Amino acid sequence: MYHVYILYSDALGKYYTGSCSDINKRLAEHNKGQSRYTKSGIPWGIVKDFEAANRREALKLEARIKKRGAKRFLLDLD
Repeated sequence: MYHVYILYSDALGKYYTGSCSDINKRLAEHNKGQSRYTKSGIPWGIVKDFEAANRREALKLEARIKKRGAKRFLLDLD
C-alpha cells in the first residue's frame, strides 16, 4: 500500500506533495528536517492522504497533483 500525501506548513504558508509506503515515518522525516525541500517549513501537518494500490499508481497521482498545484487540487475536491 502506498500513500500520496499533501502537507502544509504554517511557517511558510505552502503545500508539499509526496508519496511513500509509510506515511507516519515519512512525516517524521519531514519534521526532523531530513528532507531538503521541507526542512525550512517545519512543522508540517498532513492535509490530505490518498491511498494507492501500488507505487506506479501513487506516482501517477502525485504527478497529477503537482501539475494542478496542491491548493487548487484540494479546492477541486470540494
